[in-house]
Amino acid sequence: MKAVFYAYPGCSTCRNARRWLDDHDIPYEERNIAEHPPSAAELRTILQRSGVALRRLFNTSGQLYRTGGYAERLKTMDEDSALAELASHGMLIRRPLLLRGAIALVGFDAAAYAGALGSAKT
Repeated sequence: MKAVFYAYPGCSTCRNARRWLDDHDIPYEERNIAEHPPSAAELRTILQRSGVALRRLFNTSGQLYRTGGYAERLKTMDEDSALAELASHGMLIRRPLLLRGAIALVGFDAAAYAGALGSAKT
């Protein structure tokens, strides 16, 4: 099954995740998260399947997060509004995101990828 891999070309963490996927022969379709961010519905699915807190979907180290005042805004923002903000500003989203069947991974951790995806190599 081919995964959907949301990444940003200039992101070193995304490059590391891509290298891991390639090294483990995991097929994927890459999408530029800045140009083609996931929809609010897709983000809701990612949120549910990944088990992370809503705040963890935000790229808290990004300029847009800081200049947009999201640290304060998230305290009073409901889930629908937060997902709509993420869907309209791909650079607000923590990356990479990986979707494969019932699996959703936020960010990159080699151990988490290995535990969730295993390896297509035999």
